[in-house]
Parts: sequence; C-alpha cells; structure tokens
Amino acid sequence: MYRDFAFHGGIFSFGFAVNWFHNQMANHLLGRPQAVATDVFAGDWIWDYMRHNLDGEWYRGRQARWQDIKVPFLSAGNWSGMGLHLRGNSEAFICSPLKKKKLRIHAGTHIHPFHSEEGRRDQLRWFDYWLKGKDNGVLQEPPVKLQIRKGGVGNYEWREEREWPLKRTKWTKLYLDSPGKLVKEKARQGKTIEYPAAAVTKMGKATGTFSASADSGAAPSGATFVTEVFERAVEITGPLALSLWVSSSTRDMDLFVTLRNVGSDGKDVLEMGQQGQLVSVAKGWLRASHRKLDSSISRPYRPFHTHDERQWLGKEEIVQVTVEIWPTSMVFARGHRLRLDIQPRDGLGSAPYTHYNGDYNSGTNTLHMGGRWDSYLLLPVIPN
Repeated sequence: MYRDFAFHGGIFSFGFAVNWFHNQMANHLLGRPQAVATDVFAGDWIWDYMRHNLDGEWYRGRQARWQDIKVPFLSAGNWSGMGLHLRGNSEAFICSPLKKKKLRIHAGTHIHPFHSEEGRRDQLRWFDYWLKGKDNGVLQEPPVKLQIRKGGVGNYEWREEREWPLKRTKWTKLYLDSPGKLVKEKARQGKTIEYPAAAVTKMGKATGTFSASADSGAAPSGATFVTEVFERAVEITGPLALSLWVSSSTRDMDLFVTLRNVGSDGKDVLEMGQQGQLVSVAKGWLRASHRKLDSSISRPYRPFHTHDERQWLGKEEIVQVTVEIWPTSMVFARGHRLRLDIQPRDGLGSAPYTHYNGDYNSGTNTLHMGGRWDSYLLLPVIPN
C-alpha cells in the first residue's frame, strides 16, 4: 500500500488517492450510502496516509505476507496500470514461494480485458481446475502469459513464457549523454545538464507555487534523452531501472521518469490506459531523500527502497540514485526511437495517477553523466 498506491518513490500519489476517497465519500454521504460499514468514512483516511509518509508499522497490516499465503493464485495485471496495480501483480509472482501460480499481463482498460472471451476463458479454466476439480491441463501450460504491445491501441500479440523476468533477457545499458542522447558507450568526459525544478507558467515565469505545479498547462521542465533511430524492431519486456548521479541547489529533488515511443513522424505512439486515457510506455518516480536501498532484496533491474528515513541532500552534493521504473512491454518498430524524460513533476500520460510535489519544486536540479558519473537506463531487451 505504501509503494504501489500511496507513495510512488516516496512521492504522495495525490491525484488518485484524494479523488478516489472523496468520490467514495460523496457517494456514501450524498448518494446511496453503504448498507454495511456505515461509519467507514468517518475517519480522515487521506490525513492518515499523509501523516504516515514513511513506510513503517502503520502499513504492516496493509502489506501481503507472501511467504504465509498457501492458496494458488492467478495474478492478472495491466501494462497500463503504472501507478496502482501493476507492480503488485509482478511482485506477487516474484515474491511468492508457491510453485502453483500464474501471471497474466494484458493491455487496455481496467475492465474490458477481463470480459473479453479470451480473458473470461483464462479465469474460468483456473477456477474450474481448483474449485471443480476439472483436469483441463491448466497447470501443464507455461505459468506466464503476456500481451506483447507493438505500438498503438489494439496492436498486441499474446505470448506464453516460463518465468518472470524472462531468462533470455539481454540486460542493456543505455548511457545518458549531452545533449539529449541515449548511447551504448559512456562518454569519457563528464558532463552536466541543469534544469529548474519550478514549473514554468503560461506567462513564461518559473515559480515554486502549488498552483504552478498543479497547472497541467504549465510548460514542462527537466531533461530529455532519445536513442538513435532503431534500424530494426526492438522488444523491451520486463522491469527497468534508471541509475543517476544528481545534485540540487535545495535539500531534495523529485524525479519523474517517463519512457515514450516516438514514431518516424516524431509523434508519440500512445497506448490505452486503465481509465480509457492515452498513456506512454512506462513510468518511474523517486524523491532523492528516499534513495536508500534494501541491498538484501534489491536487484539491478528492480531496486527496492526502504522508505524508512530521509537522507537530505547537501547543497550541490552529488549522490547516486536508482529509480525503479514499473514493468512494461513494448516493441519499438523500425524507424522509431525510445525517449526518456526526467522531470521535476508529472510528465506525459500521468493522469489520474498524479502526485503532490509542491514542497520540492524550487531551485535548480543537475544531472551528472559521463566520465566518473555512471548514469544509465537499464533495459530488458528480448532477443528476436
């Protein structure tokens, strides 16, 4: 509940949490009230979450203890669920010691894939085996089923796999280089890119006010990096991470990461989001003061932040941070590019999973790359 719902990378998921809670409250108090648990909205749930803004005992009862769960499960996720459910689906499959488990990840809205004929059949076959004892071969099939996205709404293809992440993954580093490039070799000379953390208003003025930070029409700040044009189709399927060396003129900085699929015409190739909105390829977030990792369970492709203390930045102090990017699947077509945005606020395709960052949207942020600064994007490239 802390990492997947309330605080992404330590940044409060303001948009969804507040809107969902207040819509439910309005329905309960102003519309048709629940017949049971009539006092369910008596407490200030949002206040509780904001008050408990570090992980700890308050969240313990809200976290799954996978080692204690003995019931076989089919976990159904959505590539477009970056901001709510997707990470829980993949983590469930990875962390559970059960042998009898399945992972299915589809694309599209939060509702329609479950009611497709194919989706309905998957669910019924699973329940038929475990609840009715029908020997339908469901456990003899590969445990992972993925809908591989090929760019654009509805351009998908199902594929079965035997594990997650995929064993044949070619973990590939693309290094950040200036100006705005993602390259295969790290630059020998150290370079920096600076950008204002404050939002730029429609009048062209940078300000750290909440209104500017929340204004969807405000000009974005940050840094953008793109690959060369792909000479052949490139598939990226799995978890990802962004390793950065950063500094700031303030004691903290927010990192909002967006991966985008840019077509040969220079326009974004967008996907169907959970709420029916158009979204980009993948998202990741991290507040620099939350950079502390649990080394016992972190992996290069899936960092695990403790979120149990704040490590403030010294002025102009250069530190290494590793941003977890939620799992994705995308085939970048020939002639396309992969674009990486690093911003101090929510980027393209974030709604409704937007964040409160009004407290750290001032000052100047700096990215360090090349030379002694090993800043790179780690991609799960799947061989043809």
